Amino acid sequence: MRHLLSAADLDLATTTAVLDLAEEMGQLQQRPVKKLPALRGRTVVNLFFEDSTRTRSSFELAGKWLSADVINVSAKGSSVSKGESLRDTVLTIDAMGVDALVIRHSASGAPLQASQWARAKVVNAGDGTHEHPTQALLDAYTMRRHLRSLGGDGELAGRTVVIVGDLTHSRVVRSNVLLLQTLGAKVVLVAPATLMPSGVASWPVNTSNDLDAVLPEADIVMMLRVQSERMSGGYFPTPREYTVGYGLTRNRLGLLRPEAAICHPGPMNRGLEISADAADSASSLILDQVAAGVAVRMSVLYHLLGGDDEREGDPR
Repeated sequence: MRHLLSAADLDLATTTAVLDLAEEMGQLQQRPVKKLPALRGRTVVNLFFEDSTRTRSSFELAGKWLSADVINVSAKGSSVSKGESLRDTVLTIDAMGVDALVIRHSASGAPLQASQWARAKVVNAGDGTHEHPTQALLDAYTMRRHLRSLGGDGELAGRTVVIVGDLTHSRVVRSNVLLLQTLGAKVVLVAPATLMPSGVASWPVNTSNDLDAVLPEADIVMMLRVQSERMSGGYFPTPREYTVGYGLTRNRLGLLRPEAAICHPGPMNRGLEISADAADSASSLILDQVAAGVAVRMSVLYHLLGGDDEREGDPR
């Protein structure tokens, strides 16, 4: 891989390779000393123009556990706060000879632009309402592990993944649809009409406005956060009415099959799109998703940087 800007950059072979290596990287989290020499001498800069806890922390841990030098740069503590443009910021950091830029930005397409300016590898850590490819990878990783725990082969081909919530403003749903299609899963999107993405009719998915009718067929149900900070109008009458129609409430847990699992990319609005009963249930994979973030991002960084020059070979 030259960059990772979109889930569309990943074909089936590459996706499988990234997820399989992440399985090996995940074993590192159980060791007393969490360190591999795979990226020693490499420098990774986390360039975050939006606030983040899970994504930035997991990329930082991923780089450090692979022995890379990791530097965190946020807009609030950089020259961006003085009016410097994205282009100048990227060119300035790239001129220092770094190997990879992990970029989160509020503008859709910002990482793509950065990849055209920089010599370093670029990873999209979330751009506007566009995409979040490493989130889709860690979601698929978590789903595969869940399916294996049930005694299956872990393959997502033929499985039904139901994604529910604020689809219009979600970058997670776009990356998940692309990656799950690559892996052969059936995707059903559920939301009120006001929160269905523009152009969804051309996506490789089924859609529904009736959550209760769809839940019984789900192998995985993924709840998405209501992104109130991105809403400028009335997308639904009241939070209470949204929960009644589209929240994963205690009563709706009874509609799920016993082996079905619950995901949420976080952060969660407990009591709005997901109840505490659902978030903390035995079927919840939410903390598994958080743990998967480090292993998957280790795999992504290794695939981008570990095979260059003299560093080819087994990361172990």
